[in-house]
Formats: sequence, C-alpha cells, structure tokens
Amino acid sequence: MKNPLIEIVTNDAGKPVYKMKTFDIHVTAQLTGGIAPTITYMYKDKDVTDDIRAIRFHFENPAAYIEDYASFQRMLFDKEQRAINELYEMISIKPKNMSAGKQVLWSFFVFLLVMIPVFIIVWVK
Repeated sequence: MKNPLIEIVTNDAGKPVYKMKTFDIHVTAQLTGGIAPTITYMYKDKDVTDDIRAIRFHFENPAAYIEDYASFQRMLFDKEQRAINELYEMISIKPKNMSAGKQVLWSFFVFLLVMIPVFIIVWVK
C-alpha cells in the first residue's frame, strides 16, 4: 500500500512494520450545502483527506497491519468531534458564555417568539 501517511520502519526485533508517519493532522468541519458537515484533514498545509479515506476504507483492516493505527484513529476521532462541535457552536443562534439558567431563559424566550403567530391566530378565532 502506497500512502504518504504510512511508513515502513524496523521494529526492535528487526522486522519491518507499518506505522503512521505523523499524528499532526489538522481537522476542520464545514457545511457545504447538505445536512452533514464535510470533514477535511490537513497535514503541513496539504489536503490528506483522500489518504485518510484510503487507509480507513482499505479492503484489509488497517489495525491488522499498522501498529499504531488504534491510537491514530482515537486521535482523529477526538479531533473530528472537536471540529464538528466548533462548527455547530459557530452557526448556533444561542448567545455564547451564558450560565445554565440564562440558557434556559433564552430558550424559553425564543420559543415564545416563535409561538407568537400561533397565539395570535388562536386568540383571533
């Protein structure tokens, strides 16, 4: 398998093994018109999204031949979750830095604001 994120190294027993070349992957999430966000992986200002997909969707389980794949996958999962949370926080209409009580009041106010037309229609009839 030829992938720029995988390298062949010699382990302590003198046997060649596959390892991930780097764990320094930057993950971003963005909305591109659909419901689900698009996740992009960058390494040294180069898009490595296709390389990561090639590893993940290879016909052979990557954990079977890449020694540190499990820790690489955990790192990617954490960064993906963080990127998605940052995206949804950015597009959320709720004000930032509110206490839990104020967030409940804000949600109630937004609910009342949305329901005003329904209340007017019920009141007029």
